Order: sequence, then C-alpha cells, then structure tokens
Amino acid sequence: MIAEGAHAGFIVAAYLLTAVVLIGVVVWIVLDGRKQRRRIADLEARGVRRRSAGRTAQ
Repeated sequence: MIAEGAHAGFIVAAYLLTAVVLIGVVVWIVLDGRKQRRRIADLEARGVRRRSAGRTAQ
C-alpha cells in the first residue's frame, strides 16, 4: 500500500499534511464548541433568551 518510486516522498508528505490539517480542524471545532457552550451558559445565567423563543409560527 505504501507508494514506492520517484513520487513516494510527495505522496507521503501529502498524506501527512492532510492528516495535520484534519486534526487541526477537529481541534478547532472542539475548542469552539466548548467556547460556544460557555457563552450560551453565561447568557442563560444572565436571563437572556432567544428572540424567537416566544414567537409562534405564522
């Protein structure tokens, strides 16, 4: 499965770069999700509600 030949270095580097980018995106999403949950909890603690929460469908 591992590529052999003249292009092996390029292929391995491409896979490594892709893995690093994907790991970075996952870490970013997890950290941002935690941040958003903290912000929502803070807003709820202060009594702020969604504007659309009290509206009915028309």
